[in-house]
Amino acid sequence: MKNYLLVILLLLCFLLGNAQDTQDGAVFDEKYLEDQFYLGLGFNFLLDRSEDVNQRSLSYNFQLGFIKDIPLNSRRNFGLGLGIGYATNSYYSNIGASEVGDIVVYEVLTSDQFKRSKLETHTVEFPLELRWRTSTLQSYKFWRIYAGAKLGYVFSGRSRLVTDEVRNGFSNPDIQDLQYGLTLSFGYNTWNIHAYYALNPLLKDGTVLDNNETIDLRVLRIGVIFYIL
Repeated sequence: MKNYLLVILLLLCFLLGNAQDTQDGAVFDEKYLEDQFYLGLGFNFLLDRSEDVNQRSLSYNFQLGFIKDIPLNSRRNFGLGLGIGYATNSYYSNIGASEVGDIVVYEVLTSDQFKRSKLETHTVEFPLELRWRTSTLQSYKFWRIYAGAKLGYVFSGRSRLVTDEVRNGFSNPDIQDLQYGLTLSFGYNTWNIHAYYALNPLLKDGTVLDNNETIDLRVLRIGVIFYIL
């Protein structure tokens, strides 16, 4: 169902771009580009949790980067965006991770066993977008719909557990190195809603709790994104 909705959205963007490309009397600039720098803030929601796993606190996202705007029509309001960026994400839950020899052991903790437990990632991201907007050379306030996908390489991933007695943090090899998903940004002027839906789990296949239950956490990210130039 999600794939069908994405195809319909992309087709709508294409038709709108072609329709507006045929306007008579419009003045175009072959060097006109838009929305090439971005900065975003959001919250991460953990999906596909097992019954005893709970999300705690505010799991945040911060992202920034550059997207090359590649117009596909003469009005330059419909095109592609290809970019590179950086993101940091935190995921708070009641899953505690600890190192035992060369492996990481995961267990579901009760509220009296810990104060804070999180996964933290730092990622290089490569967004690809199909872009439609109502912008002109004279207007700085316009509607936009940007849909696409994002590939991320996690170059640093850590687990951290804080209890009354200890503070334990370590580099976690079970975090997926490559993470990818679908993206959608839409809005008017400065404020734009941004969403990301992960197509692969946060942790590598075969990662289990101490009771051998599979950890198959996936991420839904919702926030705001600001575009510049």
